[in-house]
Amino acid sequence: MTSFRARILTKPIHKWAKGVLPALSQTESEALTAGEVWWEAELFSGNPDWSKLHDVKAPKLSDEEQAFFDGPCQELCGMIDDWKINHEDGDLPPEVWQFLRDNKFFGMIIPKSHGGLEFSAFAHSEIVRFISTRSVAAAVTVMVPNSLGPGELLHQFGTDEQKDYWLPRLTDGRELPAFGLTSAEAGSDASAMVDEGVICKGQWDGEEVLGIRLNWAKRYITLSPVCTVLGLAFKLRDPDGLLGDTEDIGITCALVPTDLEGVDIGRRHLPSSTMFMNGPTTGKDVFIPIDNIIGGPDYAGKGWMMLMSALAAGRGISLPSMGCAAIALSAHTTGAYARIRQQFNLPIGKFGGVQARLGRLAADAYAMDAARHLTCAGLDEGRALSVISAIMKAHATYRMREALNDAMDVHSGKAVIDGPSNYLLPLYRAVPIGITVEGANIVTRSLIIFGQGSIRAHPHMLDNMLALQEDDPQTSLEKFDKSFWAHVGHTTKTLFRAWGRALTGGRFAPAPDAGKATPIYRQLSRWSAAYALTADFAFLTLGGALKRKEMISGRMGDILSEMYILSAALKRWEDEGRQEADLPVLQYAAADAFQRIQTALDEVIVNLPARWAAWVLRFLTWPGATARGPDDRLVAECSDLIYEPSATRDRITGRIHEGCNRDGVKVLNECYVKVTEMAPVMKRLRDAKRTPQEALEAGLLSDAEMAEIEEMNKLVSRVVAVDEFTPEELSRYFKDHSVKEAGAYPATPKEAAE
Repeated sequence: MTSFRARILTKPIHKWAKGVLPALSQTESEALTAGEVWWEAELFSGNPDWSKLHDVKAPKLSDEEQAFFDGPCQELCGMIDDWKINHEDGDLPPEVWQFLRDNKFFGMIIPKSHGGLEFSAFAHSEIVRFISTRSVAAAVTVMVPNSLGPGELLHQFGTDEQKDYWLPRLTDGRELPAFGLTSAEAGSDASAMVDEGVICKGQWDGEEVLGIRLNWAKRYITLSPVCTVLGLAFKLRDPDGLLGDTEDIGITCALVPTDLEGVDIGRRHLPSSTMFMNGPTTGKDVFIPIDNIIGGPDYAGKGWMMLMSALAAGRGISLPSMGCAAIALSAHTTGAYARIRQQFNLPIGKFGGVQARLGRLAADAYAMDAARHLTCAGLDEGRALSVISAIMKAHATYRMREALNDAMDVHSGKAVIDGPSNYLLPLYRAVPIGITVEGANIVTRSLIIFGQGSIRAHPHMLDNMLALQEDDPQTSLEKFDKSFWAHVGHTTKTLFRAWGRALTGGRFAPAPDAGKATPIYRQLSRWSAAYALTADFAFLTLGGALKRKEMISGRMGDILSEMYILSAALKRWEDEGRQEADLPVLQYAAADAFQRIQTALDEVIVNLPARWAAWVLRFLTWPGATARGPDDRLVAECSDLIYEPSATRDRITGRIHEGCNRDGVKVLNECYVKVTEMAPVMKRLRDAKRTPQEALEAGLLSDAEMAEIEEMNKLVSRVVAVDEFTPEELSRYFKDHSVKEAGAYPATPKEAAE
């Protein structure tokens, strides 16, 4: 039967598919095969098995990791003066660099067998997140050696000899690493790389050896100005056949000591005025032995696969941790500031416009940190989550931008004036850094999340494509026959599933018994089916052109991302014991996600070129679609959760640095505690319509209470104050700024204009 089906039915479809679907390039193939799929595959199936989500063990710090967090991590943050780093010294102070080395901050991911800390992905994330709430410059300095770089590449692919030599030295800071990938010609498009290595013979330690002559010009390389060893990505050529028969070997990764002749480091970029070490590096005719290829000569030409594999973990930890830190600190400080700051005799947190921002901050902090926890749990199971890491990197930094915009709006002028007490501007300046590096978000969203996810996470698409890539026509047909008809069966089931759930508004969609969260599971199951069907229709009608329809691909990636983040929020609510007080932020996250999903799905259907497919999809997926986002009552409830002190507020904001005498967070927290403690007393005064002095004279206020009010008012004044500088102080930052003599300034606007 199968043979008959293959000859009569499948063969013409096979021929059509070969013409429609483009051949996979080596770069695309390596990107697709890097990493693995996990929960996103369940969402892509159209019928997620929620028990698999609940079975994932919630991440937790070990005793050793907790001790490191409570000890060196806290101590590090106490040593940091972020204003001084960014505006005076332009660098971390020497004692901080030494502290990082002494406490193995650069060796968090390196195995204990090579002297490293061998921390879990969750511990790595918690540490980066915590440091980010104190200083972006310090956080980036710590995160980069533990993300994509020589350490991770050596750990995964290095030879035993390379590991034994380099990993202990990277752990204790004897060697400081950087990794050079980006150049002027090759940003997101690594295939455009012009940095080149040519296999040749040369001198090394007084002997002639087989090696590589390198020439490169890289930029945007973190730690490049101070690194002692550079991990370098380049295109390797073997014109004389010294290594084998292939001339253009391909992208390769190698270790280059920076003290070699021809290596140029030391120049710096200034990334958004955030003074971590970042700069260009060039190399001219630099010779290294062939054994400096990471993994040895056998890994020549496998650099892109290695990079994709390393990114599958690092991209899911570093920048998502910084993004979640920014969201959490924004929620923490903005909730407190809205409680402290008064306008029109009311705390500004009582105004609806401010509540709208606070509500969104609370929900985003809850949902994104839930997604961070779930991602770390997957990574700690030993999974290489390439698609999920891309989701996390893009959406944690997108929501970082949204959160900081909300926080800046509520703080208003307080957040605009720069100075040591401004706790928002350093993170606000870092937003473009997070959105741009480790894969620009515009590329990640438009090409990678759905482009890679649709092939890897779909139950049958990758099998179809691999069958079409077979060189032998008969083998190709037989494999395609099997995968294609399995795909047809899947699509048929998904069609009826999506239609049935749409007709019933998802009321009977499968869901676990999760109490008040059960309806959210049902709706998510409903939209998962609609998404899976839409993806199949997009494959059918667009074929290989789908990857060029980046606006459609971006929206489909957004839907997958929203479903993943909401799944994580549901799991968090379950893992934390279904905290009733946290239900409003979960409901807000769900209402917001369903509105975004519905909007994106509508835009996909509207823009499908095949109008018949759009009409069919509209009919099958849309009945009863009424996602309207969170209502005003829910917004106000969520706002109150970070406006008033509570266990929920503490859970939402998580572990953040509580500030020190050198910044504004410490006094904000002290004032917040005092203002909330004094709330009953201040209400008594308002009800009596008396000033504190009048109440004291009338016996309505004790001397002790009056002293408490005076202390509170001093703290409030400190919180709402902004930094100011004398001309002498400004001259430290701007060398031409000096104090002018009286009369040297224009007396009137007209004189100034002239």
